[in-house]
Amino acid sequence: VQLQASGGGLVQAGGSLRLSCAASGRTFNRYAMGWFRQAPGKEREFVAGITWSGGNTYYADSVKGRFTISRDNANNTVYLQMNSLKPEDTAVYYCAADDVLTTTPWYAMNYWGKGTQVTVSS
Repeated sequence: VQLQASGGGLVQAGGSLRLSCAASGRTFNRYAMGWFRQAPGKEREFVAGITWSGGNTYYADSVKGRFTISRDNANNTVYLQMNSLKPEDTAVYYCAADDVLTTTPWYAMNYWGKGTQVTVSS
């Protein structure tokens, strides 16, 4: 599966952004999907994940209550709605796919897209 993330940008603290990850391949709906992020000088970290059916979602404590992950299997797309953004959310955001969602280590996920930059100004 090939993944392409989009939707990043510059936003003020308290604002919102919605990231999208478009996947190619007819087996998209068999993969668990995850969003990860990497801030400058820091290791890549798990942000949110969703099972293949969308029935279960998982979040890092730092984003719970502010971010929502969802997927549209008919359109091979996974989304990350980010609300109440904070400067510490600034990072490059990546989407990833695998048979099973692994939150850590990040490199356990098999398929990765290129990232999209999210910058939150204070």
